[in-house]
Amino acid sequence: MIILGIDPGYAKLGYSVVEVCRSKYLLKVCGAIETHSSMVFPLRLEKIYNSINLILEEFKPNAASVETIYFQNNQKTAIKVAHARGVIILALQRYGVKIFEYTPLQVKIALTGYGKATKRQIILMTQRLLRLNSPPDPDDAADAVAVAVCHANAPRISL
Repeated sequence: MIILGIDPGYAKLGYSVVEVCRSKYLLKVCGAIETHSSMVFPLRLEKIYNSINLILEEFKPNAASVETIYFQNNQKTAIKVAHARGVIILALQRYGVKIFEYTPLQVKIALTGYGKATKRQIILMTQRLLRLNSPPDPDDAADAVAVAVCHANAPRISL
């Protein structure tokens, strides 16, 4: 199974493609789609949409795992991330890939078994599970790897 993991954002969106075979993980690619603050917002969304489509065409995932939005304070940022997330979901839907959504809590539990795991613990666990020499970089990409691994573990964990 090939899973596209996505950590939504509009300034920096993390993505990963993880192949899972018999409980073994192979990281095919991870990185970040970045948009510059000087771009008008609709162009930022278009860049995200087009970039997701390129990833879909190249790697042809069977499933997409997208982290849900969690914001405590800044509603303006949350709304913009929600717009970006909508564009991402549209691209995935149009491509015909199955879409699965996970909360940050579900991702933490899937990777560490502990809902209050730190960002550092999640990054180290993704490195360990995928047998990587160094942690995925940037952090947004590491989060996207974690979201993909969360989906791979979903049948084995209670969410």
